[in-house]
Amino acid sequence: MSTLLEHHTRGRSRAALLALTSVYAVLALLIAFISLNPWIALALALFTLPALWEFITDPLSSFTLTPQHMSWSTPTVNDELPLALVLRVRFDTRLDLSVKVTLFLKDGRKLRLPHACTPPHMALEEALKSFGIATERHHFSLIG
Repeated sequence: MSTLLEHHTRGRSRAALLALTSVYAVLALLIAFISLNPWIALALALFTLPALWEFITDPLSSFTLTPQHMSWSTPTVNDELPLALVLRVRFDTRLDLSVKVTLFLKDGRKLRLPHACTPPHMALEEALKSFGIATERHHFSLIG
């Protein structure tokens, strides 16, 4: 069984480290230079805790597409789906330029791929088209 598309992501990345370091450096500079109240800085730093936790725990997420099935895995979700059940796949580009992937199944159900394991949308779309699965693209929809 050959794998057509395989994608792995980790929670610990250079971008996450840069973002966390930048936020903490700016807060430290604001405390030092404009006498920002440390309690206010701490309250602002609380918003970074989910990103910090993900950086520390370094969760692994993966997506695999073969000619027979697709499977995905995150720290909280593991699922597998026969490719024969997929009617079409919808790619929605959000305002933050991330892409939401929704699978429409032949039995009428909808499944949304978790963002953490979603592969690059162009590669996924090409792979799905190679199997004859219809794809749709929708850009910047505020609904849904």
